Amino acid sequence: MKLYDIAHSRAGDKGNISTLSLIPYNENDYEMLCQKVTVERVQNHLKGIVSGKIIRYEMPNISSLLFVCQDALAGGVTTSLRMDTHGKALSYALLEMEI
Repeated sequence: MKLYDIAHSRAGDKGNISTLSLIPYNENDYEMLCQKVTVERVQNHLKGIVSGKIIRYEMPNISSLLFVCQDALAGGVTTSLRMDTHGKALSYALLEMEI
C-alpha cells in the first residue's frame, strides 16, 4: 500500500531545510509506521530531491513522525529555481512511498 492510504502529511520550510510530518489517520497505525518508514527508506524514496541528511523524530504523544530533510530545497526559497520553492509538494511525494 502507499502511505496516502493510511496517513496524511504536512510540509514546512526554513532556508534549505524541509520538514515533513507523517500522521496516521488511525492512531493504531503509528507503530507500524515507525517500523516501516525508516530514514533509509525515506532517503531512498526522495533521492534526487533531498540531497542532504534526513533526521526522523518520533512523537508518540501525538502519534506522528517528523522528518527533517536538509539540502531539500535547492538552496532555499529565495534562491531556488525549482517551481515548488517552499517544498510543499514534498509531503505528497512522501505519501507516494510504498510500504
